[in-house]
Amino acid sequence: MRKVTIPHLMEMKASGRPISMITAYSSWQAAMVQEAGAEVILVGDSLGMVEKGFASTVPVTMDTMIDACAAVSRGASSPFLVGDMPFMSYEVDRAQAVANAGRFIKEAGMDGVKLEGGVERADTVKAIVDAGIAVVGHIGLTPQSATLLGGFRVQGKDLAGAEKLLADGRALQDAGACSIVLECVPAPLAEILTEELSIPTVGIGAGKGCDGQVLVFHDILGLYGDFRPKFVKRYLDGGKVLTEALASYVSDVRERSFPEEGHSFDMDPSVIKELDRR
Repeated sequence: MRKVTIPHLMEMKASGRPISMITAYSSWQAAMVQEAGAEVILVGDSLGMVEKGFASTVPVTMDTMIDACAAVSRGASSPFLVGDMPFMSYEVDRAQAVANAGRFIKEAGMDGVKLEGGVERADTVKAIVDAGIAVVGHIGLTPQSATLLGGFRVQGKDLAGAEKLLADGRALQDAGACSIVLECVPAPLAEILTEELSIPTVGIGAGKGCDGQVLVFHDILGLYGDFRPKFVKRYLDGGKVLTEALASYVSDVRERSFPEEGHSFDMDPSVIKELDRR
């Protein structure tokens, strides 16, 4: 698979070929996503919840993200790699935002960064783009500021909300964003945004009218407990499969049926005889 670039993604939008984006947080996950053929890997700050056990994405730090992104870049080279800028890594001022975005490129091998917010983040997006770093926007439900939005709720359902999202999309495109994630946006509104914008839209809970779709690795494979948002389709009950395999191992150990002869190493019997004589 050749390296996916921004022109490649733009061409996919123009030709109507859907873009597949999947999250990954480690080298082995990234290798699997690459083998599956996804065009984009997002190293999401969702790792705070699915990998680190936090209740939200807010506690995730820059160092945590850089470490995960570096691991992903070692595991996959063909997809377009996007690192999520964590909470408070770009909100304080534009200079800090540009410096932190640069770490994702220099230290972690990412192709671009993602940050949340629309009109209010347009200047920050422009500053990062002007520094030569690709930016993916993220509007609709923005998990880092979910408290201000009234929790994890669909955004843009009323006229004011819909107009705000349209303005957000336009502002991010004008600021130089190469793509926009639309999270928990009504499908008809997401379709309008997709038709109006010249850059690709990637939906998560935003209907099939987007240029692409993104889901969390753990949600696709059923690795994250019983939590299942409405927009998630599970393709495997992986948690159950893995737990059953681990339980089989524990049972074998307790019954002494593991390890078998084929799992052990032998040695010259004469050495044992010499030990016995001592």
